[in-house]
Amino acid sequence: MLAASAGFVFGAAGPVFSHRLHVKLKPDCVSCHAAAPSSTQVSDNIFPARTVCLECHQSVRIGKPARRWVDKFSHEQHLKLGNVAPVIAAAIDAGTYLSPPDGLHRQLDTKNPCVACHHGIEQSEQSSNANFPRMADCLVCHNKIDLPFSCTLCHAEGTQLKPANHTADFLDFHSSGKAKLDKQSCAVCHGRRFTCLGCH
Repeated sequence: MLAASAGFVFGAAGPVFSHRLHVKLKPDCVSCHAAAPSSTQVSDNIFPARTVCLECHQSVRIGKPARRWVDKFSHEQHLKLGNVAPVIAAAIDAGTYLSPPDGLHRQLDTKNPCVACHHGIEQSEQSSNANFPRMADCLVCHNKIDLPFSCTLCHAEGTQLKPANHTADFLDFHSSGKAKLDKQSCAVCHGRRFTCLGCH
């Protein structure tokens, strides 16, 4: 057991939180995130209960989870699928993964179904967006892309999903050749079989 700290703040407004250190003490994710297996909504707070933290810390203040881009998600439903890491790895191997994998494949060698989507969390010293599923992960299974209609299957209507460079003059700019875009950077939103004239 760790030496008890005088106080600890966990959450979006708190200081650095080391999953790497805590995983050594409680290697099963649900030891701390007990609400995750029954969570059916993004708004569910699956942070650890205060009593879990007080086993080692003398005092603790747990903040609220940061708001995420996804509006609809069920941990319960996805955990019933088991470990999806081999499925994501197979998509990378087959060339159907819709983003550059950037070393992701080595993080998918896991038997932990949580780590399959929360890449690198076991080694992280600070929770960040890097430890949350990439849209390309989701699109391995949820691969029916029909813009803009398919966006609202997961994202709230009106959510600003367009990249900052998609301004009103984007069509002229990117067709001029100055934007230096490659189709791979567009695939995560538009799929691999999109054509420019499919939208324009």
